[in-house]
Amino acid sequence: MLIDGSGALVVGGASGLGEAAARALHARGAHVVVADLDAERGAALAARLGERAQFAAADVTRPEQLEQAVALAAAQVPGGLRISVHCAGIGHAERIARPKGPHRAETFERVVAVNLVGTFHALRLASAAMLANEPSDGGERGVVVNTASIAAYDGQIGQVAYAASKGGVVALTLPAARDLAGAGIRVCAIAPGLFDTPLLAALPAEARQQLGASIPFPPRLGLPSEFAQLACQIVENEMLNGEVIRLDGALRMAPR
Repeated sequence: MLIDGSGALVVGGASGLGEAAARALHARGAHVVVADLDAERGAALAARLGERAQFAAADVTRPEQLEQAVALAAAQVPGGLRISVHCAGIGHAERIARPKGPHRAETFERVVAVNLVGTFHALRLASAAMLANEPSDGGERGVVVNTASIAAYDGQIGQVAYAASKGGVVALTLPAARDLAGAGIRVCAIAPGLFDTPLLAALPAEARQQLGASIPFPPRLGLPSEFAQLACQIVENEMLNGEVIRLDGALRMAPR
């Protein structure tokens, strides 16, 4: 899939991995809609990107808002929406059971609603819009890149909700790719390890250095630009389909 000139949607695009993906796609010539719950940051990013960039306010737990963002992205260019990158997500730490009681059901449901169900909504709505596209010479109509996590495989203590939600993203990748293969729409996911995102930015510098040093190689936190680079490579490489790619420097998470 050619990025230059294509319509692109980045959900959760106002910060962190999503912001990096939006910047990378825009730099390669895409017409980008930044969709995010944070209207101030999202609108500011779109303004900084300038021409070929727009903002759409979207809460991934409200499908009607995602539908509007998809429609905006599909209307940007005559070729329609051809690239969808989903980075919206939240974290939560809580053990399955403690002396004071079991894991709260509402927090588990909230994490799954945002990370997994939100991803599903973006996937189904974006791919439905891509069905209307004229196929490329290779028969391709679109590409969807979702964000999983190595927690799907190496979930740590207190990560029951987060690991379950990201495990769901991993599990839906292959069947979604198979569902959409006949229409020429590819689906992949990236499973990042420890990345230098706003979530980790709140930690002291020493703690961040220790986390980076735990990665076999390179012994540092991943850069959002490296996530964005892989997302763009997935878009451009037609043989990447139905795959979840770990981006973690060979890290395997310890229990804690």
